[in-house]
Amino acid sequence: MRETVIKEQAEVKLRSPVLIEGLPGLGLIGKIATRFLVRQLGAKKLGQLYSPHFPYYVIVNRKGSVRLLCGNFYFWRNDSGQNDLIILTGDSQAQTIEGQYDVANAILDFAKKHGVKAIVTIGGYRKEVEGSPKVVAAATSTELLNRALKEGAMVSPAGNPIVGTAGLLLGLAKFKDMDALSLLAETGGYLPDPKAAKSALEVLLQTLKIKIDLSELDKEIEKSVKIIERMREIEERRERYAQRARRTEEERTTYIS
Repeated sequence: MRETVIKEQAEVKLRSPVLIEGLPGLGLIGKIATRFLVRQLGAKKLGQLYSPHFPYYVIVNRKGSVRLLCGNFYFWRNDSGQNDLIILTGDSQAQTIEGQYDVANAILDFAKKHGVKAIVTIGGYRKEVEGSPKVVAAATSTELLNRALKEGAMVSPAGNPIVGTAGLLLGLAKFKDMDALSLLAETGGYLPDPKAAKSALEVLLQTLKIKIDLSELDKEIEKSVKIIERMREIEERRERYAQRARRTEEERTTYIS
Protein backbone atom coordinates (compact mmCIF):
# COMPACT_ATOMS: atom_id res chain seq x y z
CA MET A 1 0.00 0.00 0.00
CA ARG A 2 1.56 3.27 -1.16
CA GLU A 3 -1.23 5.76 -0.51
CA THR A 4 -4.26 6.38 1.68
CA VAL A 5 -7.36 4.65 0.34
CA ILE A 6 -11.01 4.46 1.39
CA LYS A 7 -12.97 1.33 0.53
CA GLU A 8 -16.69 1.97 0.47
CA GLN A 9 -18.96 -0.78 1.74
CA ALA A 10 -22.33 0.81 1.02
CA GLU A 11 -23.92 3.09 -1.56
CA VAL A 12 -26.12 5.65 0.18
CA LYS A 13 -27.73 9.00 -0.46
CA LEU A 14 -27.73 11.14 2.67
CA ARG A 15 -29.57 14.35 3.54
CA SER A 16 -27.23 17.25 4.32
CA PRO A 17 -24.89 14.97 6.29
CA VAL A 18 -22.62 16.26 9.03
CA LEU A 19 -19.29 14.48 9.51
CA ILE A 20 -18.40 13.69 13.14
CA GLU A 21 -14.72 12.80 13.60
CA GLY A 22 -13.29 11.16 16.71
CA LEU A 23 -9.96 9.39 16.32
CA PRO A 24 -7.71 8.37 19.24
CA GLY A 25 -6.12 11.34 20.98
CA LEU A 26 -5.87 12.98 24.39
CA GLY A 27 -7.88 10.93 26.88
CA LEU A 28 -9.28 8.92 23.94
CA ILE A 29 -12.18 11.37 24.14
CA GLY A 30 -12.95 11.45 20.42
CA LYS A 31 -12.84 7.68 20.08
CA ILE A 32 -15.01 7.08 23.14
CA ALA A 33 -17.56 9.62 21.93
CA THR A 34 -17.81 8.36 18.35
CA ARG A 35 -17.92 4.68 19.32
CA PHE A 36 -20.73 5.49 21.73
CA LEU A 37 -22.61 7.33 18.98
CA VAL A 38 -22.25 4.39 16.62
CA ARG A 39 -23.63 1.96 19.20
CA GLN A 40 -26.49 4.11 20.46
CA LEU A 41 -27.65 5.21 17.02
CA GLY A 42 -27.22 1.80 15.41
CA ALA A 43 -25.13 3.43 12.69
CA LYS A 44 -24.17 1.25 9.74
CA LYS A 45 -20.77 0.76 8.13
CA LEU A 46 -20.09 3.06 5.19
CA GLY A 47 -16.42 2.45 4.49
CA GLN A 48 -12.91 1.89 5.80
CA LEU A 49 -9.83 4.08 5.49
CA TYR A 50 -6.39 2.46 5.19
CA SER A 51 -3.13 4.35 5.10
CA PRO A 52 0.61 3.62 5.00
CA HIS A 53 0.89 6.49 7.50
CA PHE A 54 -0.69 4.42 10.28
CA PRO A 55 1.62 2.48 12.66
CA TYR A 56 3.22 -0.59 11.10
CA TYR A 57 1.56 -3.46 12.94
CA VAL A 58 -1.63 -5.49 12.74
CA ILE A 59 -4.29 -6.21 15.35
CA VAL A 60 -4.92 -9.82 16.36
CA ASN A 61 -8.45 -10.83 17.40
CA ARG A 62 -9.50 -13.59 19.83
CA LYS A 63 -9.59 -16.17 17.05
CA GLY A 64 -6.06 -15.39 15.94
CA SER A 65 -7.02 -13.51 12.77
CA VAL A 66 -5.26 -10.26 11.95
CA ARG A 67 -6.23 -6.97 10.33
CA LEU A 68 -4.54 -3.71 9.42
CA LEU A 69 -5.14 -0.58 11.44
CA CYS A 70 -7.87 1.50 9.83
CA GLY A 71 -10.44 4.24 10.20
CA ASN A 72 -14.13 3.33 10.04
CA PHE A 73 -16.90 5.44 8.53
CA TYR A 74 -20.50 4.87 9.61
CA PHE A 75 -23.72 6.52 8.51
CA TRP A 76 -26.98 7.23 10.32
CA ARG A 77 -30.22 8.50 8.84
CA ASN A 78 -31.83 11.16 11.00
CA ASP A 79 -35.55 10.64 10.40
CA SER A 80 -36.57 13.39 12.81
CA GLY A 81 -34.08 16.09 11.79
CA GLN A 82 -32.49 17.87 8.85
CA ASN A 83 -29.03 16.34 8.99
CA ASP A 84 -27.94 12.74 8.60
CA LEU A 85 -24.59 11.80 10.12
CA ILE A 86 -21.35 10.30 8.91
CA ILE A 87 -19.28 9.16 11.89
CA LEU A 88 -15.54 8.52 11.66
CA THR A 89 -13.66 6.61 14.33
CA GLY A 90 -10.69 4.27 14.15
CA ASP A 91 -7.58 2.64 15.57
CA SER A 92 -4.99 5.38 15.16
CA GLN A 93 -3.98 8.71 13.69
CA ALA A 94 -1.25 9.12 11.10
CA GLN A 95 2.23 9.08 12.62
CA THR A 96 3.97 11.75 10.52
CA ILE A 97 3.27 15.37 9.57
CA GLU A 98 2.96 14.44 5.89
CA GLY A 99 0.71 11.53 6.82
CA GLN A 100 -1.59 13.73 8.88
CA TYR A 101 -2.18 16.00 5.90
CA ASP A 102 -2.63 13.08 3.52
CA VAL A 103 -5.20 11.33 5.74
CA ALA A 104 -7.06 14.58 6.51
CA ASN A 105 -7.37 15.37 2.80
CA ALA A 106 -8.64 11.85 2.07
CA ILE A 107 -11.29 12.26 4.79
CA LEU A 108 -12.40 15.61 3.39
CA ASP A 109 -12.59 14.33 -0.18
CA PHE A 110 -14.71 11.39 0.99
CA ALA A 111 -16.96 13.73 2.98
CA LYS A 112 -17.38 16.10 0.04
CA LYS A 113 -18.30 13.19 -2.22
CA HIS A 114 -21.18 12.41 0.14
CA GLY A 115 -22.44 15.98 0.30
CA VAL A 116 -21.00 17.01 3.66
CA LYS A 117 -21.09 20.77 4.28
CA ALA A 118 -20.24 20.78 7.99
CA ILE A 119 -17.72 18.87 10.10
CA VAL A 120 -17.44 18.46 13.88
CA THR A 121 -14.23 17.11 15.38
CA ILE A 122 -14.06 15.85 18.97
CA GLY A 123 -10.95 15.75 21.12
CA GLY A 124 -9.33 16.66 24.41
CA TYR A 125 -8.08 19.89 25.99
CA ARG A 126 -5.35 19.22 28.54
CA LYS A 127 -6.29 20.59 31.94
CA GLU A 128 -6.57 19.17 35.44
CA VAL A 129 -10.31 18.95 36.09
CA GLU A 130 -12.37 19.35 39.23
CA GLY A 131 -16.04 18.59 38.78
CA SER A 132 -17.59 18.36 35.33
CA PRO A 133 -15.18 18.86 32.41
CA LYS A 134 -15.87 22.00 30.40
CA VAL A 135 -15.87 21.98 26.60
CA VAL A 136 -13.72 24.36 24.57
CA ALA A 137 -14.88 25.23 21.04
CA ALA A 138 -13.22 26.64 17.92
CA ALA A 139 -14.73 26.91 14.46
CA THR A 140 -14.30 28.23 10.94
CA SER A 141 -17.88 29.53 11.00
CA THR A 142 -19.21 32.16 13.42
CA GLU A 143 -22.70 30.71 13.10
CA LEU A 144 -21.50 27.19 13.93
CA LEU A 145 -19.40 28.45 16.84
CA ASN A 146 -22.29 30.44 18.29
CA ARG A 147 -24.51 27.37 18.20
CA ALA A 148 -21.97 25.47 20.29
CA LEU A 149 -21.51 28.37 22.69
CA LYS A 150 -25.27 28.57 23.16
CA GLU A 151 -25.20 24.92 24.28
CA GLY A 152 -22.57 25.45 26.97
CA ALA A 153 -19.20 25.41 25.21
CA MET A 154 -16.53 28.07 25.84
CA VAL A 155 -14.47 29.89 23.23
CA SER A 156 -11.02 28.38 22.85
CA PRO A 157 -8.18 30.51 24.25
CA ALA A 158 -6.23 32.43 21.62
CA GLY A 159 -3.16 30.55 20.43
CA ASN A 160 -4.48 27.17 21.53
CA PRO A 161 -3.07 24.57 19.11
CA ILE A 162 -5.50 21.83 18.02
CA VAL A 163 -3.15 19.01 17.16
CA GLY A 164 -3.68 16.12 14.74
CA THR A 165 -6.67 15.21 12.61
CA ALA A 166 -9.10 17.15 14.82
CA GLY A 167 -7.24 20.35 14.02
CA LEU A 168 -6.21 19.74 10.42
CA LEU A 169 -9.80 19.01 9.36
CA LEU A 170 -10.70 22.51 10.56
CA GLY A 171 -7.77 24.12 8.80
CA LEU A 172 -8.30 22.31 5.50
CA ALA A 173 -12.11 22.39 5.45
CA LYS A 174 -12.28 25.86 3.92
CA PHE A 175 -10.43 24.58 0.84
CA LYS A 176 -13.31 22.13 0.33
CA ASP A 177 -16.06 24.73 0.95
CA MET A 178 -17.02 23.19 4.28
CA ASP A 179 -17.63 24.67 7.73
CA ALA A 180 -15.94 23.00 10.68
CA LEU A 181 -16.25 23.00 14.46
CA SER A 182 -13.97 21.45 17.06
CA LEU A 183 -15.23 20.45 20.52
CA LEU A 184 -12.43 19.80 23.01
CA ALA A 185 -13.34 18.50 26.48
CA GLU A 186 -11.08 19.23 29.44
CA THR A 187 -9.07 16.20 30.57
CA GLY A 188 -5.90 15.27 32.39
CA GLY A 189 -5.32 13.01 29.42
CA TYR A 190 -3.47 10.27 31.29
CA LEU A 191 -6.19 7.62 30.96
CA PRO A 192 -9.29 7.04 28.80
CA ASP A 193 -11.74 9.72 29.97
CA PRO A 194 -15.43 8.82 29.43
CA LYS A 195 -16.50 11.68 31.70
CA ALA A 196 -14.91 14.22 29.36
CA ALA A 197 -16.35 12.36 26.36
CA LYS A 198 -19.82 12.72 27.88
CA SER A 199 -19.34 16.48 28.26
CA ALA A 200 -18.33 16.75 24.60
CA LEU A 201 -21.31 14.64 23.52
CA GLU A 202 -23.73 16.79 25.49
CA VAL A 203 -22.64 19.90 23.59
CA LEU A 204 -22.50 18.05 20.26
CA LEU A 205 -25.99 16.55 20.51
CA GLN A 206 -27.59 19.78 21.67
CA THR A 207 -25.85 21.69 18.88
CA LEU A 208 -27.13 19.23 16.25
CA LYS A 209 -30.56 18.84 17.94
CA ILE A 210 -30.19 15.07 18.29
CA LYS A 211 -31.55 13.23 21.32
CA ILE A 212 -29.61 10.28 22.72
CA ASP A 213 -29.63 8.76 26.21
CA LEU A 214 -26.12 9.24 27.60
CA SER A 215 -26.73 7.33 30.82
CA GLU A 216 -24.90 4.26 29.46
CA LEU A 217 -21.70 6.27 29.64
CA ASP A 218 -22.14 6.58 33.41
CA LYS A 219 -21.13 2.92 33.78
CA GLU A 220 -17.85 3.65 31.98
CA ILE A 221 -17.35 6.73 34.13
CA GLU A 222 -17.77 4.66 37.30
CA LYS A 223 -15.19 2.16 36.04
CA SER A 224 -12.70 4.92 35.24
CA VAL A 225 -13.18 6.47 38.70
CA LYS A 226 -12.43 3.10 40.33
CA ILE A 227 -9.31 2.68 38.19
CA ILE A 228 -8.07 6.15 39.17
CA GLU A 229 -8.75 5.45 42.86
CA ARG A 230 -6.91 2.14 42.60
CA MET A 231 -3.92 3.82 40.93
CA ARG A 232 -3.91 6.50 43.63
CA GLU A 233 -3.87 3.82 46.35
CA ILE A 234 -0.98 2.05 44.65
CA GLU A 235 0.95 5.32 44.38
CA GLU A 236 0.30 6.14 48.05
CA ARG A 237 1.53 2.69 49.10
CA ARG A 238 4.60 3.10 46.91
CA GLU A 239 5.34 6.46 48.51
CA ARG A 240 4.89 5.08 52.05
CA TYR A 241 7.26 2.23 51.21
CA ALA A 242 9.80 4.69 49.79
CA GLN A 243 9.57 6.83 52.94
CA ARG A 244 10.14 3.80 55.19
CA ALA A 245 13.08 2.75 53.05
CA ARG A 246 14.60 6.24 53.35
CA ARG A 247 14.11 6.28 57.13
CA THR A 248 15.69 2.83 57.46
CA GLU A 249 18.66 3.96 55.38
CA GLU A 250 19.06 7.14 57.44
CA GLU A 251 18.94 5.15 60.72
CA ARG A 252 21.53 2.70 59.38
CA THR A 253 23.79 5.56 58.32
CA THR A 254 23.45 7.24 61.74
CA TYR A 255 24.23 3.97 63.55
CA ILE A 256 27.38 3.40 61.48
CA SER A 257 28.58 6.96 62.07
